[in-house]
Amino acid sequence: MVRFFHPLLLLLANATHRDMVAQIQYLKAENAILRSKLPKRITVTPAERARLVKLGSKVRKFIGELISIVSPRTFLRWVAESKKETKASDKPKRKPGRPRTPQEISELILRLARENHWGYTRILGELKKLGIKSVSKSTVRNILKAASLEPGPDRGEGSWDQFVRMHAESLWACDFLSKKIWTLRGLVDYFVIIWINVKSREVIVSPATATPDSAWVTQQARNFLHDASDRGKEVGHLIHDWDTKFPAQFDAILESQGAEIHRLGPVKPNLNAYAERVIQSIQQECLDHFVVLGEKHLNHLVSEYVEHYNTERPHRALEKPPLSADLPEATANSRVVCKERLGGLLKHYYRQAA
Repeated sequence: MVRFFHPLLLLLANATHRDMVAQIQYLKAENAILRSKLPKRITVTPAERARLVKLGSKVRKFIGELISIVSPRTFLRWVAESKKETKASDKPKRKPGRPRTPQEISELILRLARENHWGYTRILGELKKLGIKSVSKSTVRNILKAASLEPGPDRGEGSWDQFVRMHAESLWACDFLSKKIWTLRGLVDYFVIIWINVKSREVIVSPATATPDSAWVTQQARNFLHDASDRGKEVGHLIHDWDTKFPAQFDAILESQGAEIHRLGPVKPNLNAYAERVIQSIQQECLDHFVVLGEKHLNHLVSEYVEHYNTERPHRALEKPPLSADLPEATANSRVVCKERLGGLLKHYYRQAA
């Protein structure tokens, strides 16, 4: 094919106008004869179609006389479609739908929401003040909702996290620890009330009982207030669930001393995570290792663990035990000593001067 076209192009380039007209007439006649030998419909590939459009566009006003592979109208449609494809290819390609908000802007929106009581409209105004004008109200609202933050101002009455942070020092949580123990009557369910201060993580426990009736639970409320006062701890707020073992008198005793009671919603143990977690620690680190024989045995195990928890066991959030002083610096003359409780189950390591 290449050998055929090169001499032809050379011939056309050197020909006079009269010779060129004669040659074109010959080529048209030959093309018509060849076309008559082929099927009525000829399918061209996209590459062949693009080639015809490119060459035919240069002689567009003569195309009606020259073209025979398709009708002139079809050829003109090819040309129009080719122009549309060229314009479309010049546009920058992006994924369908609205572009995602940049990560740094999303993080800034969440920071403003968590550090303030602002609604999404106020946050949007702050963003515009910072020169960020590419986000809308709906974008800010959706980002807050995706992070489980209320879009409205003040997060309704204040988010649970904000409430806990603001009142942590005087906020206590309580719940029942239950344990099956062996008695002369066989296996019996016993109950202990666990109290924990949210800020200091200090724990107070009640004695165990098999009958947590209204009178017993109410008396434990009085005992708790007395113990907290002796330790210099304020009881400003108390959270507990809707367990029926907490009677109305229980709340009344605490409220009479200025405490505000917050009953948690049903089936929401995560809202009482502090009490749930310390109960889990007592169960897994202590009670699960013993066959508990009687009420006194249970009281001894729980009280030993709570003493260990308050004074010896480091808490991850505090990096030290709740009631301990700052950790001592290591010195060359000090040695590490181990103190054991409950037959070596609970161990406490500390530095002792040589």
